[in-house]
Amino acid sequence: MTEKTIHLEEISPLDIFGVNDEKIELIKSYFPQLKIVARGHEIMVAGTTREINSFDEKVSQLITYYGKYHQLTKNNIEAILSNQSHKEEEGNGDDILVYGPSGNLVKAKTANQRKLVSSFKTNDIIFAIGPAGTGKTYTAVALAVQALKSKQVKRIVLTRPAVEAGESLGFLPGDLKEKLDPYLQPLYDALRDMLPAPTLKSYLEKGVIEIAPLAFMRGRTLNNAVILLDEAQNATMSQLRMLLTRMGPTAKICVTGDITQIDLPASQKSGLLKAKDVLGKIKGIVFIHLSEIDVVRHNLVKKIITAFNKTK
Repeated sequence: MTEKTIHLEEISPLDIFGVNDEKIELIKSYFPQLKIVARGHEIMVAGTTREINSFDEKVSQLITYYGKYHQLTKNNIEAILSNQSHKEEEGNGDDILVYGPSGNLVKAKTANQRKLVSSFKTNDIIFAIGPAGTGKTYTAVALAVQALKSKQVKRIVLTRPAVEAGESLGFLPGDLKEKLDPYLQPLYDALRDMLPAPTLKSYLEKGVIEIAPLAFMRGRTLNNAVILLDEAQNATMSQLRMLLTRMGPTAKICVTGDITQIDLPASQKSGLLKAKDVLGKIKGIVFIHLSEIDVVRHNLVKKIITAFNKTK
């Protein structure tokens, strides 16, 4: 009897073992002659040399598939292990940013969203400015998740100004985190669409993904990360400057905002309104402007934005 240990370096154990080991149990069912023990980042196999080599080859195929599509479902595993041909995902695979846990494909849907994606590849600071429903935050989160999954960065930092939009923080129940979480909920919602719940929970607990108010960024150096500032229209110029200067040498920053929904007090000015004038000529910083033609929510949202624009 031959033994071999396969080290998992290019895929998280959870992604190949599955929740409660459901995926590894499926894999084992295709190799009944082998003794297979999955532990930590290793799979230990015992059996005939031929069976072990076959198992090793299939595990390599599973890892390669995951590296290409950033997902590995039970259906994917069965197709690979049973030697079925893999149907290419609908559309151009290069357009797909993330494969969600429910099988949904997250990709740019409009010309300006695609411009945001291409700009992210060639610039280190990107401003995406546009009205509600244009997918600017969702696309930016997808770009961050894609960079994390492909190991371009080691962490994601998502932040928003904790500005009271007609409500007071003091009257919300709970501790500081519980008071602030409602302001950050849209970021959690986007992440849930793109990462399995156990993976997201693990990333949040380990600090691989950090979601925090903008004020918590002061004094830090953020390196080897994608930093996303959402709702940037509610950041003052000094706050915007503070965040942009947190940037380490191997970081990218994406700033998203809607200048039609500024919730700052009248005494404070939005830094996003002046950002292009101050930063627009710096190489490596790009501004993407989205409009009602990029709206990907309900059809009425586009009509609402157009109607409000006519009242200006």
